[in-house]
Amino acid sequence: MDAEAGAANAYVRTPDDDPAFLYQDTLVALDPARGINIGEPGLHARCLDQLAPREGDVVLHVGAGAGYYTALLAHLVGLSGRVHAYEIDPALAARAARNLARLPQVTVHARSGIADDLPAANRVYVNAGTTQPSRAWLRALKPGTGRLLFPLQPVGGFGGMLLVERPMTGEAWPARFVTRAAFIPCEGTQQDAAQGQRLATAFGRGDADAVRSLRLVGDPDASCWCAGDGWWLSTADPPQAG
Repeated sequence: MDAEAGAANAYVRTPDDDPAFLYQDTLVALDPARGINIGEPGLHARCLDQLAPREGDVVLHVGAGAGYYTALLAHLVGLSGRVHAYEIDPALAARAARNLARLPQVTVHARSGIADDLPAANRVYVNAGTTQPSRAWLRALKPGTGRLLFPLQPVGGFGGMLLVERPMTGEAWPARFVTRAAFIPCEGTQQDAAQGQRLATAFGRGDADAVRSLRLVGDPDASCWCAGDGWWLSTADPPQAG
């Protein structure tokens, strides 16, 4: 569903369809031929704890797959909240629509979750890897309360789940890595191979825990952990609002 990267030849067939297998901290195949999986509930538990969706929140779930973690998000926001699930793969989107039909607070969108018409949201949870933060996700966040959690990673490589918080004002946003992770690439956004190499170098230093902010303006300074096109990650805290 959230489609972590996995190799088809590593799958093991379970003896039956006992749902207990889904609670093991491993990958579960949705599409073995393409290596599209759900699973690793321990990773998602850490991520959802840090994303901290609340009752009544509006949440965007990008890369919803068949809807497993969308259903968890729906439970967390309750009937007073809304979950917009985006899945670009038509077959997976159709499965998600069937699986989530009984949850009135969920809307499944069979299209990319990277677009200028995304609804304003308290939380954005992305389950597909990208070499750069999408401006569409950043714009969708509500000022002062919005949180984005997404896999920032090299193309086909190992990266980390970056948590970004939108302040009321300013272009330096609190940001930090929650955990290391690798997801299949996000479709609908340009994957920059050169940027991916810069990320691979940065993660290779082993100091990702030092990241403290996402900068959207200005030239990178000595605190730069990794720089992209129009954005950079800093090991310095964002300045306090005056």
